[in-house]
Amino acid sequence: MADNDWKQRLGMVFSTDPDFKYETEEIEEEELLPPAQQKLRVWLDRKQRGGKVVTLVKGFVGPDDDLQELARMLKVKCGVGGSAKEGEIIIQGDHRDRVADLLVKAGYGCKKAGS
Repeated sequence: MADNDWKQRLGMVFSTDPDFKYETEEIEEEELLPPAQQKLRVWLDRKQRGGKVVTLVKGFVGPDDDLQELARMLKVKCGVGGSAKEGEIIIQGDHRDRVADLLVKAGYGCKKAGS
């Protein structure tokens, strides 16, 4: 982290102590579970997307880099776009069956959920 990361200190009040060091809370990343122990759920969703259908993969436990890697693999295999953030993978379009099959073949614990 940069020494002059002012966005992390927005709520800080001025201190007159010359030895004061502001410490931010470090967010610990979760350890990556092996694929067989992951309990992923594959959903179809239309809410807040202008009526367009997306495939959601929820329940991933692990660091953000591994989530991004899994999302990239799914997007390439399906030939579509999407994103991965906040522990959730978004794949554009109705690809629930194909995504579930790809996850099972990759060794992940996966179930179809929702409608």
